Amino acid sequence: MALITNTKQEKIVNYGSLQHSMLVEKSRDRRTMKCLVVLQICAAVVTMLLISTFYLTMYPSNKGKKHTPSTNIVPSNPIQKDNIAILYAIDPIGHSFCFRDGQYGEEITDWTVFNRCSDLDFNSYYAGNFTVGIEGGRVGTIIDLGSRGDLEKKYKYQETVGHGQGYASIHRTNKTLLILDNYQSHTFQAMDESAALFQDASSSTTVAAKVDHVYALRITDRYDSKFERIVKMLVIAYHPNESVTIRWEVLP
Repeated sequence: MALITNTKQEKIVNYGSLQHSMLVEKSRDRRTMKCLVVLQICAAVVTMLLISTFYLTMYPSNKGKKHTPSTNIVPSNPIQKDNIAILYAIDPIGHSFCFRDGQYGEEITDWTVFNRCSDLDFNSYYAGNFTVGIEGGRVGTIIDLGSRGDLEKKYKYQETVGHGQGYASIHRTNKTLLILDNYQSHTFQAMDESAALFQDASSSTTVAAKVDHVYALRITDRYDSKFERIVKMLVIAYHPNESVTIRWEVLP
């Protein structure tokens, strides 16, 4: 009888151990499933965040590319852009201009106006006038070459529609200004104003602003013999005591 009793007890113990093992296994399975679900949720959230980040990063760039017109025209000097500037008679910084970078000659910093590079002034020194040679050791000469019609008559070249050939053709060779001679043969002639432009200057120079007139200016420095800046300008709009619009080009 003792043998039978022990066997039954052993069976009961073994059966209880199996139940306990199965319960533990089920508990582990539940935890594993929960972990897998949590991991799947986290992965989905991370994926959504990555997609959103990529979309937000790339969309503005693509949008800009989509709405930016394509062109094969590359400006020779991106800073100068169209080489058209408007000077304002009563603007605290916009009355002067720097031909080095195509920006206004003064700036406002710490609530104060400072000069940074003033090659040309409009209206501040003399009402309605351009003035050059106005900063530091700079001296300058500015010459009114006349209207486009005046230049055409004086130098007897043939203009085209728009009357821009004369202005466009003005350039320099050493100390001589050249202008169009014959449009078809692409030849040029020396300008009489060369001597006056390249003579040594000792101070600033001023000249009246006139619409449709072409100007040549030269700026040098008393303390730097190597410095020289030569520019041609065309006044394309002028409002007395208000503003002047110029097309300009530095002559190398």
